[in-house]
Amino acid sequence: MKSWLLSLTFLLVSPAFAQTPTSVTLALNWKAEPEFGGFYAAALQGIYKKHGLDVKILEGGSGTPTVQMLANGKVEFAIVSADEIILSQDRNSKNKVKGLFAVYQTSPYIVMSHAEKNYKNLKDVFMSEGILSMQSGLPYYQYLVQKFGKPKVKVVPYAGGVSNFLNDKNFSQQGFITTEPLSAEKAGAKVKTFLIAEEGFNPYLVVIGATEETLSKKPDLVKKFVAASREGWIAYLKDPKDTNKHMATLNKAFDLETFNKAADVQKPLIETKETLGSMSSTRWSTLVQQLKELKLIKTSPKAEDLYMNY
Repeated sequence: MKSWLLSLTFLLVSPAFAQTPTSVTLALNWKAEPEFGGFYAAALQGIYKKHGLDVKILEGGSGTPTVQMLANGKVEFAIVSADEIILSQDRNSKNKVKGLFAVYQTSPYIVMSHAEKNYKNLKDVFMSEGILSMQSGLPYYQYLVQKFGKPKVKVVPYAGGVSNFLNDKNFSQQGFITTEPLSAEKAGAKVKTFLIAEEGFNPYLVVIGATEETLSKKPDLVKKFVAASREGWIAYLKDPKDTNKHMATLNKAFDLETFNKAADVQKPLIETKETLGSMSSTRWSTLVQQLKELKLIKTSPKAEDLYMNY
């Protein structure tokens, strides 16, 4: 009897009889960079596997339609922004996408100018005689126009990169706090950045999104994925170096030094006194109202329909 019990115990704990991890895909809306560091850390350090998940991280690029990928059932989870969730629900009320975990509590969108210009705030940039490279269709651009009035600065389409910025002291441009400013500084420019969030438009960014169908049919999977992702972010914020080394092999646009600087720069925008990744109804309701005032949405989705905290 004892021998039989020992054999049964061995079979139950044997790797061959262990439960097979659930395969899921996380679609990113950009390439491997520190803004996604916690997800890569969760994969590299075996955190996802510890939670019974085999996660494939799918890199994105400019214009990657992550909301549509979710709605079409191509992936279980994807990175979206709070304003994208609201816009998608306004346009398509079927199989809504919801936010589950927000990496950036303060939006990392910035406008950067040359420090030599001595602009005091973002309004100074808007009312200057220089050039501002920015996508005029972006919600935050329309918000700034609503707040400051018609800009005096010459607004030109955003072309990406920092070459124009480096060649013209009167040139300002949109950017991501972990990307363009660091690239410009590495090239020798003295940069001053202005967070758009400080002007009152502050959507959650790098948000894990999933559809209502996934939430209702696979609630345990969702809980495991969010819990593991949070654990990965805690690990990455504590020590990002090994994960940065891995991401640097995937994204050759930045060297390891830039990866490490970006991880430091973004940290204050991610960590708060609240639970990592958590969101509030007030923030969501404010954003809905702002988008409604900008006439970017026709309906007013309720905050509780837009997100869930885990």
